[in-house]
Amino acid sequence: MASESSPERKSESIDKEKHGEVDLKEIEAVALPDFDDPNIDRDAAIQGVLEDDSPYPEVRSAVANTDDPTIPVSTIRSWTLGLIWAIIIAGLNQFFFFRYPSVTITSIVAQLLIFPLGKIWARFIPNVKIFGTELNPGPFSIKEHVLATIMAIVGAYSAYATDIVAVQRVFYNQNFNFSYQWLLVMSTQLIGFSIGGIARRFLVQPPSMIWPANLVTCALFNTLHAQTYAGAGNRGGVSRERFFLYALTGSTVWYFFPGYLFQALSYFSWVTWIAPDNIPVNQMFGYVHGMGMSLITFDWAQIAYIGSPLATPWWAEANIAVGFVFFFWILTPVLYYTNTWDSMYMPISGRGSYDNRAKTYDVSKIVNPDATFNQEAYEAYSPLFIPTTFAISYGLSFASITATLTHSFLYFRKQIWTQARRAMHEQPDIHARLMARYPQVPEWWYAIVFLAMFAAGIITIEVWDTKFPVQWFILALVIASASTSSPNSLSVMACPGRPIAMMMFKTWGYITMAQALTFTSDFKLGHYMKIPPRSMFFAQVIAAAIAGTVQLGVQAWMFTNIRDMCTETQPDGFICPATEVFGTASIIWGVIGPARQFSKGQVYYALVFFFLAGFVTPIIGWTLNRKWPDSWLRYVNFPVIYSGTGYIPPASAVNYVPWAITGFIFQHLIRRRHFSWWAKYNYVLSAALDAGVALAVIIIFFCLQYPKNGEIGKNTIQVWWGNTVPFENADTLGTPMKTLAEGTDEFFGPRTWR
Repeated sequence: MASESSPERKSESIDKEKHGEVDLKEIEAVALPDFDDPNIDRDAAIQGVLEDDSPYPEVRSAVANTDDPTIPVSTIRSWTLGLIWAIIIAGLNQFFFFRYPSVTITSIVAQLLIFPLGKIWARFIPNVKIFGTELNPGPFSIKEHVLATIMAIVGAYSAYATDIVAVQRVFYNQNFNFSYQWLLVMSTQLIGFSIGGIARRFLVQPPSMIWPANLVTCALFNTLHAQTYAGAGNRGGVSRERFFLYALTGSTVWYFFPGYLFQALSYFSWVTWIAPDNIPVNQMFGYVHGMGMSLITFDWAQIAYIGSPLATPWWAEANIAVGFVFFFWILTPVLYYTNTWDSMYMPISGRGSYDNRAKTYDVSKIVNPDATFNQEAYEAYSPLFIPTTFAISYGLSFASITATLTHSFLYFRKQIWTQARRAMHEQPDIHARLMARYPQVPEWWYAIVFLAMFAAGIITIEVWDTKFPVQWFILALVIASASTSSPNSLSVMACPGRPIAMMMFKTWGYITMAQALTFTSDFKLGHYMKIPPRSMFFAQVIAAAIAGTVQLGVQAWMFTNIRDMCTETQPDGFICPATEVFGTASIIWGVIGPARQFSKGQVYYALVFFFLAGFVTPIIGWTLNRKWPDSWLRYVNFPVIYSGTGYIPPASAVNYVPWAITGFIFQHLIRRRHFSWWAKYNYVLSAALDAGVALAVIIIFFCLQYPKNGEIGKNTIQVWWGNTVPFENADTLGTPMKTLAEGTDEFFGPRTWR
């Protein structure tokens, strides 16, 4: 008798009356990968091929399997709307980037803002011709909408290199001119574009290359334009567009409570309200400087701070949750309460650095006027100390490097080779065949972009006094092309005594590949939505250049016009948390150097052993998995466990614990027990929640917080219990377990240091 999972049993569910006699082996050769993948439903994959659709249910539920090449795409309307919102959204995101809590205007918001404007344009703008091009070619099409949205978001998030400019100003009192800033940002943002363009044949065209986050975006596009496309199951209920409208309205209205009227719902660390002065209780249950064991928040902005839990696969969320529990709920308290690294003189969790008198580390005391290291001043001042969670985050970044290499070799050496061959020879699905009718982008177009941005990078590091050798620049690009490391991982490539050079190395070494993946993700979105590749090329390059220029302009205005920018006492919340983390890293790796932090005999020497842990643990997992191949062990992924908490700091427990709980509910329970509901509504719900929060934040900030210098509700809403109780406790103050006597020369840590 055939088992439930056998091909013989599976084949019985194929509708032979509809499809006729089929050769199951031939269909499997097209539908299924060359290696086992436990996430693939074999029957669904075969059915997808028979119905001329994607073999993956996630793709079928969100992406149309049809295309009309006559639909307008690259029009004056799409370019105008796309570039306008590229300017506005990039400027707003740069403005909010330096604020805590930060707000990010996401691609979902861009979609929603562009859609009604396109409809209004189509209805009221006369159809005249400009240089032979129609100003109003008819109804606002879904392809115009997609292209405009990609332009609006391709450079929307704060350019990584702007933090170099901010850290130079805040930490090292350097303010190079706008030409330096512009060349730096353009080079770091666009040099990865050429790599992404070349990688598209491996990461975009093959059907097995699924980008889950793009499915949320596709679902929203199809919902807004009421496209008919294949779903999964026969789920009834309200339409997706009506469901989206209900969820969007509810999300927008609800956010006024945790975001403004009742902020205790956001920082719902209810245990700390009971014992606000109990330091251990606040350290374990607090959300600001604590371990987040209160578990709950009612703020979607907090839950989705590290990414929507409705768009991340459960296996990844589970690995991240396991890593968080072990390293931050078990290991961190053990290290802290045994006073390892003299940590009890600092908060248990935080994003700053401290000297041996428990004061914020003053880097100006150990650098020369040109921002190079001063050994004598360092010996007269203090070693650098960081909170326990910050130290653990560095250890995890070390482990992720070796774990990724070991895990990839053990588990995927054959699959990588197979996938590389399949990427070149994999049978195209319906989406690849539909896209084949459009002219592709020549490789030399990407080569021109690379050479231009490479030249811009060399000009930047040679004309200005960055102390960054050209050969290091080339090495950073080589590393970026060969890896997908996190920024913390790239920090280990230190430049002792040269903080600006270190930040540049880290940025080119990380952001090049990060931008390549961003551009590739947009290419995949265009692939799903059938956007001509050449239109995508010009839209991405031009919009990214404009957005980067706008971000630099906004940042320059902020530092000129906002008082006390990037200080803890800034009254409007512009305390620059990410800049503080980046600046601390520049001190550790670029000023003091890793030898004075991690070599034998130094304070944080023990963290070096995380390299060994990262190398060994995948071997152990691989060995156990071979012994019990059908057990839950096959889902354990040590690189994800080590790197998944990489947003800490500046993220904290409030951004991880509720995120994992929400992911378990939607990506495991509901997906497993109510798959048809999940397939119809899950991605739409994620989009609606994101969009609702973003719209509410904009309304709150510009209508209730920014006007009148923040005086609105100052003596009423801002001071009532629901808005003060989460912040009047030892958690928010970051109160340490141990303190030094005031007015004495007492200090902690080593007696001498070099």
